[in-house]
Amino acid sequence: MTGGPEPISAVAREELERELAELRTEREAVAATLRDGGGDEVGDRADQADELQRADDLDRLDADIQQIEGRLREASVAPAPPSDAVGVGSSVTVRFEDGTESTVQIGELANALDATLVTADSPLGRALLGHGAGDTVTYETPEGRTSAVVVSLG
Repeated sequence: MTGGPEPISAVAREELERELAELRTEREAVAATLRDGGGDEVGDRADQADELQRADDLDRLDADIQQIEGRLREASVAPAPPSDAVGVGSSVTVRFEDGTESTVQIGELANALDATLVTADSPLGRALLGHGAGDTVTYETPEGRTSAVVVSLG
């Protein structure tokens, strides 16, 4: 990661927007259950504790919404992925030790629906960041240390 605004893939953007919509819906539901604070103290301590819990839930949802909105804003002003070195948002063709090649997208968020996505904080993603075509990278797998060659950046 560069420390500046990082681009995100279209798949990651869609995932963040979906999560944001779900959080907003959940927030509306929780907010609708809170009393308006009119001073009527008609409930027992369990009701008051439940009210406090919902208020805490609302605060957590607001923080999550702000974080995602900020990430989407940041991604919208991020420069394009570098074309000469692997970065977040790059599409990379890699040749593994067994000779197989695979084209992967370096992303920020894991997505089970996108088998070509490699997160930047995964062992392979971390190894690839900053490298260019022709470079050999080494990384850890559950089976041990392995390497791959960056064939091209797309």
